[in-house]
Amino acid sequence: MKKLSFILILLVSGFACTSKSDYDIVIRNGMIYDGSGSSPFAGDIAISADTIAAVGSLGQVKGKQEIDVGGMVVAPGFINMLSWATETLIEDGRSQSDIRQGVTLEVFGEGWSYGPYNEKMKQEEVESQADIKYDIEWTTLGEYLEYLVHRGISCNIASFVGATTVRIHEIGYEDRPPAPEELSRMRELVRQAMEEGALGVGSSLIYAPAFYAKTDELIALCKVAAEYDGMYISHIRSEGNRLLQAVDELITIAREADIPAEIYHLKASGKPNWEKLDAVIAKVEAARAQGLRITADMYTYVAGATGLDAAMPPWVQEGGHKAWVNRLKDAEVRKKVKQQMVTPSNDWENLFLAAGPEKMLLVGFKSEALKPLTGKTLSEVAEMRGTSPAETAMNLVIEDDSRVGTVYFLMSEENIKKKIAIPWVAFDSDAGSLAPYGVFLKQNPHPRAYGSFARLLGKYVRDEKIILLEEAIRRLTSFSAENLGLKRRGFLKPGYFADIVIFDPESIQDHATFEKPHQYSTGVHHVFVNGTQVLKEGEHTGAKPGRVVRGPGWTGWKTESREPLLKKE
Repeated sequence: MKKLSFILILLVSGFACTSKSDYDIVIRNGMIYDGSGSSPFAGDIAISADTIAAVGSLGQVKGKQEIDVGGMVVAPGFINMLSWATETLIEDGRSQSDIRQGVTLEVFGEGWSYGPYNEKMKQEEVESQADIKYDIEWTTLGEYLEYLVHRGISCNIASFVGATTVRIHEIGYEDRPPAPEELSRMRELVRQAMEEGALGVGSSLIYAPAFYAKTDELIALCKVAAEYDGMYISHIRSEGNRLLQAVDELITIAREADIPAEIYHLKASGKPNWEKLDAVIAKVEAARAQGLRITADMYTYVAGATGLDAAMPPWVQEGGHKAWVNRLKDAEVRKKVKQQMVTPSNDWENLFLAAGPEKMLLVGFKSEALKPLTGKTLSEVAEMRGTSPAETAMNLVIEDDSRVGTVYFLMSEENIKKKIAIPWVAFDSDAGSLAPYGVFLKQNPHPRAYGSFARLLGKYVRDEKIILLEEAIRRLTSFSAENLGLKRRGFLKPGYFADIVIFDPESIQDHATFEKPHQYSTGVHHVFVNGTQVLKEGEHTGAKPGRVVRGPGWTGWKTESREPLLKKE
């Protein structure tokens, strides 16, 4: 009997030791880069639910799931400061091309945000849809973000409210300043968005109708965002001939509105302007020395991507897309537009001249009849058709009834490296998050959609040693999280959300090219979002734990208890 009792005690003791785990997940034997920019250290990370519970040498503690990462880099999830995954996440919430690079937060809102809408704007949005089709089931920006989460997404999402969006909401596409009552309503739309969790105000000033907004209008909107500790972020009015003046405008807005400001995709466009980058850096650093919080972000390529609207003067686009297309059918208007497209000017940002038609790659058409032109340059299509490049561009806009997605080769490799070395520059893709299948194959994206972050860590950090890995990770994580005022994001610290990327620094590599852009980057082995594994041994798990990440102005921070915030933000 005594012997039987002893055996029962051993069985119960063994069960007690092995059935209870200290944590949900323990990541073992990583080289931990905590996001601070400090030197890495060997250690483990424990996760409970959606939160990092412990960091360090965890010894005998146990996890329900244990992952030995064999000395690979363990870092906070990366923040994409300029994402256009707004539609691609509706099509496929797995965010494949970015998740496979370690991106756990997509930040939207470059001038245009997916709310606030009115009924006319909703109709226009549906009419402009290309390969990805969807019903607009929301009105405000906050509702859109919740809509994405409800559908299911693997990444976290956040957004600025677009200065262009609130302008169209109140005054449409007219080239005029808002009346006082219109500006007042625009400010209230910004206020509503900030209280819903927007990060601040975003602008894109080379495009109509954003081009029509004057500095004082932007200051008025930013003053509202500043009340909620938001940020102003801008595709500045010129990245070429008037680059320095455009930087001055951003600094003026920051000073007058008392708001932090960031330059979207910092660049000097067009070879005659490449040498201006040093002066831009000096301007920003002088402003920072005066106490202004001025920062920038960038992508790691010498080409940008936008539409053929950036190759034509803003006046021809007044009134919106339909008015633009109709004007281009008028012979006299076409003659004037063609003349301005080929004539140097400081009055508008002319990417037709900045790149040249031989360096304008056509990558996105709506029309099935035009899709065979995908991947050809504008000069090649012009030669095929026997028309001038300017006339060809106008004809393509009419025929496709769209702005036509276009890649412009504008920047220098030397400047890319110079920008990467700047400590106040973060990183972005300025693209959707795609996959090499289905509807995504109907267009040729810029390779940055598949490679921006892996390219930074492989080509520029490992191979060319422009900056140290710990500095690159700081600027991919905590730097942007702190600039945006995000709570419990951007560091590997106990109490922070478990957004974690694990990669091999010796093998991380981009593979997408302009000729063959639909190629995943490699080298990222595991990714966790809010404590849930979405990438395992380089393959997507199908999990969709993504949430809305809200800015500091969100009213929920004041009205909800801490316990719901831990689960819901």
